[in-house]
Amino acid sequence: MTVTAEERRFAETYRVARLATADAGAAPHVVPICYALAGDCFYFVVDEKPKRSRLGLKRLRNLAANPKVALLIDNYSDDWTRLAYLLVQGEGAVVIDADEYASTLAALRARYPQYRSMPLAIATHPMVRIRPLHLHLWRAQAPALLR
Repeated sequence: MTVTAEERRFAETYRVARLATADAGAAPHVVPICYALAGDCFYFVVDEKPKRSRLGLKRLRNLAANPKVALLIDNYSDDWTRLAYLLVQGEGAVVIDADEYASTLAALRARYPQYRSMPLAIATHPMVRIRPLHLHLWRAQAPALLR
């Protein structure tokens, strides 16, 4: 699925998304993530923030059991005429290609300066690619009215 120019602008405007995964029994799990859009896929890396175990995270266990995911990027405002969101429904997979990992890590580091000092590596810091199957951009008002 191709991400439209309007969807891309929206995704690149916001810094945090909510990732929803589900285990084999369909129990949902939602966490905030930092992400990058590269090509038509969304990516996130399991970084150095305190975690009990990077490789055993619930989101990664869920992806192994059920690759279907949802990603929500949203704009909340007390002015409800400015509400908007991009809902991405797709399939998630751990990146195993070293070139894809390196190029996407560069995009994540460009977007989030905090990643520049972290020793992120494919062997120790899994990266996930979300390939969209459906995208839905919703706005309370048409974009031209928000200016």
